[in-house]
Amino acid sequence: MTAMPDYAIEVEGLTKLYKGANGEKLALDNVSLKIPRGSFFALLGPNGAGKSTFINILAGLVTKTSGTAKIWGHDIETEMRAARCSIGIVPQELNLDAFFTPRQAMELQAGLYGVPKQERRTDEILAALGLSDKADSYSRSLSGGMRRRLLVGKAMVHMPPVLVLDEPTAGVDIELRQQLWAYVKELNKAGVTIVLTTHYLEEAEELCDEIAIINKGNVIAHEDKRSLLRRIDHKTLVLTVKNELNAVPEELTPWGAELKAANQIALNYRPSNTQMAEILNAIQGCGLAITDLSTEEGDLEDIFLMLTRDNDKARAGKAA
Repeated sequence: MTAMPDYAIEVEGLTKLYKGANGEKLALDNVSLKIPRGSFFALLGPNGAGKSTFINILAGLVTKTSGTAKIWGHDIETEMRAARCSIGIVPQELNLDAFFTPRQAMELQAGLYGVPKQERRTDEILAALGLSDKADSYSRSLSGGMRRRLLVGKAMVHMPPVLVLDEPTAGVDIELRQQLWAYVKELNKAGVTIVLTTHYLEEAEELCDEIAIINKGNVIAHEDKRSLLRRIDHKTLVLTVKNELNAVPEELTPWGAELKAANQIALNYRPSNTQMAEILNAIQGCGLAITDLSTEEGDLEDIFLMLTRDNDKARAGKAA
């Protein structure tokens, strides 16, 4: 029995240089990335960061300039067939034939991958995606969300161990989005490695266990989600008090305290150098009676903006 690889996707020094009439554009700059087998992985970055180029190289749609890439242990050049069979890709574009039904589209895709008829799981996948009642309707009659789910189904007809979702919930309503994620989570529990690109950062924060951020062709961060979120050394403490206040007590000014309402104060502090007890002691010293207390902390969006901004500044400094 062949041992399973430690990494579902492994790239080393991956570079892509586009050449055109207007000069050259470096889309990927010596990218090295290892995506663990069985993970729910997010690849994030602003528009033009290189995410689509990365995915298209794995899919065989774009030829790399240099470097190596392996999918499920198979080199995308020397073991092309095995590599392609190991990955399913859900593209951003809704590339469906308007005159095919979902069942026909799934059967055709399975045939292209050489899946024997007796091993095909068309009806099972359509049911899991909530498309059973539309299985024999023309694709042109499907809503945008249904078409998006059909693309996921097409990517899974050959049961690849790696599934790449490129902006899968763009234009999908909340109910259908939840149904799609329920199916993808089940795939991940069954051992399928999920690679997600999305502009909905709250989705990445909720779903993914490991995150890489790419900016202008460079991987600027790659960590497990908890480690990445710990980079934000900032919290806001919101207090609701019995007293009605006209101004912030002087004792609380070291934490940039401000009135949010007559009986509500917000204080900002850094957990790395401030103990909560220190703040609570200061509040008690003011004679304030607390009726409610909550904390707000940075999320993935804050991390994303901080890292891309810092990376842009560093690149501008080098250029100067």
